[in-house]
Amino acid sequence: MRQCGILMPVSALPGPQGIGSLGAQARQFVDFLAAAGQQVWQILPLSPTGYGDSPYQSCSAFAGNPYFIDLETLKAQGLLTEAECAPLPAGRVNYGLLYTTRLAVLERAWQRWRTQRPVPGYETPYPDDWYRFCFGNEAWLEDYALYMTVKEANDMAPWRAWPLALRRREAAALEEFRAAHADRIEFWKFVQYLFDGQWRALRQYANDRGVKILGDIPIYAAADSADAWAGSELFETNAEGEPTRVAGCPPDYFSADGQLWGNPLYDWAYQKRTGYAWWKRRLGHALELYDIVRIDHFRAFDTYYAIPADAATARTGKWEQGPGLDFFREMERAFGPRLPIVAEDLGELFDSVRRLLRETGLPGMKVLQFAFSGGADNEYLPHNYTENCVVYPGTHDNTTAADWLATAGKAEVAMAKAYFGLNTREGLTEGFLRGALASPARLAVIPLADWLGLGAEARINCPGRLQAENWSWRCPAGALTGALAAHIRERCALFGRCEPGKAPAAQQEEKPAPKAKPARPARQAAKAAPAARGKGAARRKVT
Repeated sequence: MRQCGILMPVSALPGPQGIGSLGAQARQFVDFLAAAGQQVWQILPLSPTGYGDSPYQSCSAFAGNPYFIDLETLKAQGLLTEAECAPLPAGRVNYGLLYTTRLAVLERAWQRWRTQRPVPGYETPYPDDWYRFCFGNEAWLEDYALYMTVKEANDMAPWRAWPLALRRREAAALEEFRAAHADRIEFWKFVQYLFDGQWRALRQYANDRGVKILGDIPIYAAADSADAWAGSELFETNAEGEPTRVAGCPPDYFSADGQLWGNPLYDWAYQKRTGYAWWKRRLGHALELYDIVRIDHFRAFDTYYAIPADAATARTGKWEQGPGLDFFREMERAFGPRLPIVAEDLGELFDSVRRLLRETGLPGMKVLQFAFSGGADNEYLPHNYTENCVVYPGTHDNTTAADWLATAGKAEVAMAKAYFGLNTREGLTEGFLRGALASPARLAVIPLADWLGLGAEARINCPGRLQAENWSWRCPAGALTGALAAHIRERCALFGRCEPGKAPAAQQEEKPAPKAKPARPARQAAKAAPAARGKGAARRKVT
């Protein structure tokens, strides 16, 4: 079935809490998606943001972002007061303000929650779902909560700057620290417990309305993360646990010097010896949170770019061999065939990457903004697509369609206009989106900013550039109207991607009233009556 979806980060949802949350505004967006005939809501990683406010540089490959926890839901549960839910300034996400205010609010909720009891005199102090959550997530939750507590105790310094005994995870030092900071460790578990409960409730709400969640997991863990601190054996590291080589990509469309991400590279030989156990835990966790999983930087499973850890730019890196098809066969053995995964196969691709994608059977990604250079054989031109792909006008790493049409090279824009028949009467952006919807791709995902016709101000991220605007765009309040939902549904239905909606009553064609039939003579009416009664009776009986 041909499908359609909208790309919209949780952080970009409107609302009064300074950033999108998992509460009422998220449910309203789900309702908007359902009204617009969309089957898929694609989000960005739900993980806590890290360096540069990026969700792709997170302190944990498993944890959820505390900023997304809905405060109004906590107020309804008696865990916060009205004053503690006071709105933050509207506009773009201010991560600095959230950093200095949000955890203090969540700590007040924690202090109230821990005084509650499920039943007076009950032998366990907390609800059963608390223990289920802690037990079910023990493999990552213990290290994450300990990592965050040690980090706080060391003025949020990266773990490689901690005291040597804690840096090396010496058992005696860790035990002593746990005993001295037990309450704070439990607080960090509580934050994840809140996030988990609210997210699962939101996902169920979406699924009940026919909307699937397309989630996103970064391929790499951050250098300063609980994963790197607690699992140095998983990565290419020295005796001190420091990375010897780091991830990035060579000079490309986005950056002349390439991109130096700084993430530690996996020790794929060790990963294979363990049956990719850590990756199985990670993918299994993602499949519990999402209906479909987009794996960022899929090409690194075939060949990955390795840069010396002390390099100033990515120019000195070289390509290395990844785990290849063996990795995906192991995942299929663990989770079954036909994995619900979308492979982000963008960037510099070798033939071996394309071959791996074919062998896995996973859908790759097509981006229209990459399509209009290189001639008719450009793989991003829709006539070169197979059905087994996901098409985007642009992703979160691209500018909006409107801005691309206004700023891209003249030759590229001219080709796009000729290819899609773009015209000002329809609207250039609308025509560009039409190109995605009309393509053979089984799933077409349109960023919300493109449906709104917004310009460069709505760009989510500019790769390789550290700037305040990255990851901070939010949907304008009042933008998600019924008229917009009806328009989106109409456009998607035109290309067989959803069922048409009913036109509003005012827009429905008025049928002329039936003309009155002339009265028949009594004898003629009586003659016809038996047959009419028989047919009418039969119809009434059936219905």
